[in-house]
Amino acid sequence: MSEKAKPHGYDTEQASPRVDTFEEGEVFQTTESGVNFRKVGRLNATVIFIKMLFATGVLSLPSALYALGAVGGSISIVAWGLFNTYCFVILGNFRMKHPHCHSIADMAEVAGGPIAKEATGLLFIIAYVLTTGSGIVGVSTALNALSHHAACTVWWSFIATVVIVGTASVRKLQKIGWISYVGFISIYAAVFIVVVGVTQRDRPAAAPQEGLYDLGFVAVNNPGFAGGMVASCTIFVSSAGTSAFLPVISEMRDPHDYKRPLYYCMALVTSSYLAFTLVVYRWCGMWVASPSLGSAGQTIKMVSYGVALIGLVVTGTLYLHVGAKYLFVRILGKSRHLQSNTVVHWGTWLGCTTLLGSLAFVLAESIPIFNYLIALVGSVCFAPLAMSLPGWLWLHDHGHYRKGSLVQKVVYGLHVGLVLLGIFFLVGATYGVVKQIIDAYASGLIGSAFSCADNSNSS
Repeated sequence: MSEKAKPHGYDTEQASPRVDTFEEGEVFQTTESGVNFRKVGRLNATVIFIKMLFATGVLSLPSALYALGAVGGSISIVAWGLFNTYCFVILGNFRMKHPHCHSIADMAEVAGGPIAKEATGLLFIIAYVLTTGSGIVGVSTALNALSHHAACTVWWSFIATVVIVGTASVRKLQKIGWISYVGFISIYAAVFIVVVGVTQRDRPAAAPQEGLYDLGFVAVNNPGFAGGMVASCTIFVSSAGTSAFLPVISEMRDPHDYKRPLYYCMALVTSSYLAFTLVVYRWCGMWVASPSLGSAGQTIKMVSYGVALIGLVVTGTLYLHVGAKYLFVRILGKSRHLQSNTVVHWGTWLGCTTLLGSLAFVLAESIPIFNYLIALVGSVCFAPLAMSLPGWLWLHDHGHYRKGSLVQKVVYGLHVGLVLLGIFFLVGATYGVVKQIIDAYASGLIGSAFSCADNSNSS
C-alpha cells in the first residue's frame, strides 16, 4: 500500500512514523529531525495502558475483598472499573479539544488558570512518586523472597530504585512500550501461578496448619468507616491511574486513536481483577498476604516473585517515566531543547528521573506496608485527579447544561456529584489510611522507617 493510498489514521506497529502536516497545538511534533517522540501505535498504547494498571494494584485487591466481602468487593471492582473508564473518556475528549495538553495539569489550567495547574501538577507528581514507591516495595519484596532475606530490606529497596531509575531514563515511551509486553506477561503469569497455587492447598499458607481455624470468607462484611474507606480506595486506585494515559496519548502517532486501547485495556484489567481476586479470596480468606503473591506458601511465593520480578521493575519504570516526563516537559516547555539532543536536554531528563526516583525510595521506606501505600495514593492523589477533576473539566465544557432541559440538568448535577465524591474520598479515605498506619506503628506491625524488617506479609 502506497503512502497516498493509506487511509487517514493508518497505524500498525511496523509502519513508519507519520510525517505529514504537524498537528496544531500538539506538545510533541512528528518530525524527521531531532528526537521524534511520536512513535507509539495503537497496539503499543494498549499494552502500555494495561501494564500501567495491571501492576501493583492487583496485588492488594484480595485484602480489600476481605474487608468488603465477596459480593461487596466484586460489585466494587466492576463499578470502579466502569467509573474509571468513563472518567478517562472525559479526560480524553477534553484533550482532543485542547491538543496542547500534555498532562492533566495542562487541562486544569484550561479550566482554572495557573493556580489550578500548579496544584494539579503537584498532585500528579506526588501520585506517581508514590506509585513508583509501590513498585520499589514490590521489587524489594521479591528480592527478599528470592534471597531468603540475605540482605537488609533497605538495601534491596536501594537496588530496586537504581534499576528502576536506569530503565525509566529511556526517553521514548515507544521503546519502554516494548518491554511492557514482557512486564505484563510477567505479572499476569505470576498472579495466575498464585491463583492456581492457592487452590491446591488444604488450608491457606498463613493459617494455623493444625486444628480448627476461621477462613474469614464472607459474602458481605462490615469493616467500619476507616476500614471500608481504605478497602474501597484500594479497589478504586487499582484502575484509577488513567491520568498517566495522557502523556502516552501525546506520544501516539495519532492521538485520536486513544479510545480503542482504553476500552481493550479496561475490559481485560477489570475482568482479570474480578476473576483472580475472587479465587484468591475464596481460598485464603483473611489469611491472604499483602502483596498477594505470598499467599500460596513459600515455594509458590518464590516461584511467583521470580516470574513477577521483571513485571514489577517495569511497573516502577512506567510510573517513574510518566512522572519524570511531566516534569521534563514543564521545565523545557517549548524550548529547542525539548526535542534536541543537547546537554541541557539530557541533563534535565536524567535529573528528573533521578530526583523523583530518590523521593520514591524515601517514601517507600517510610510507609513499607504495601496496602497502606496503595490506599494512600488513592486517597490523597487519585481521588482529586480521577474523580473531582474529570467532573470539573466536564462541567467546564458543558456549562450550558445547567440551564438546559431537565435531562441536561440531571446530567449536570451528576457531574457535580463527581467533584463532591472526590472531595469525600480525599478526606474520608485519607483519614482511614492515616488511622490504620498510626495503629500499625503503635502495634509494632510496622517497624521504624528504614528498618531491615520485611513488612510484605502484613495485611
